Amino acid sequence: MLIYLVRHGESSYNLERRLQGQSDEPVLSPRGRQHAAAVAAALGELPIEAIYSSPLRRAMETAHPVAEALKLPVFTDDRLKEIDIGVFQGLLASEIGDRYPRETASWRSQDPDFRIPGGESRRELMGRADAALRAVHDAGYRQVAVIAHGGVLAAAIKALLGVPAERNPFMLYNGSISQLDWAVQVKLATLNQTDHLRLAGCELATRGGDLA
Repeated sequence: MLIYLVRHGESSYNLERRLQGQSDEPVLSPRGRQHAAAVAAALGELPIEAIYSSPLRRAMETAHPVAEALKLPVFTDDRLKEIDIGVFQGLLASEIGDRYPRETASWRSQDPDFRIPGGESRRELMGRADAALRAVHDAGYRQVAVIAHGGVLAAAIKALLGVPAERNPFMLYNGSISQLDWAVQVKLATLNQTDHLRLAGCELATRGGDLA
């Protein structure tokens, strides 16, 4: 099975550097809609048999052009939502250190078991991301597109490749495409591809971390 992992296009919160987590308020920015169109053009000619998406609006707005190009429905899975960032949600990235200094320090220490108050830990995120991708694999399609968020996709890649929870080596651009080649063993075929964005004349957004 080939699984195309797509980070949603730039959202209004990404543009503002506002932490969105599982908020469903942010929509795609004008540049984000260009990202979605470029993703649809890149995937629309491939023999993809199914599309899965986070149900959050910014992911669905990225998935819909892909679905139209492929003439396929979009299956949603709550396990593909972004990490729940609790009290950080909706704040600017520059604000959290002043409002929650101890919590921000714990989060930035990369402790995989630190749970943001009202939210979840990186290890918990890895668990549900792993389960979501395994469910996609078990569905038995040959090629699948999964549209979700930077944090949950990076967590899924980590879990499937056996990267320790303490390490966070992956950051994904908005609108990027990564590929998993999953027969018996999971192989990361490509990571963070953006050529389709450049070919479409799209400006790249600033890479966000795992709160986006």
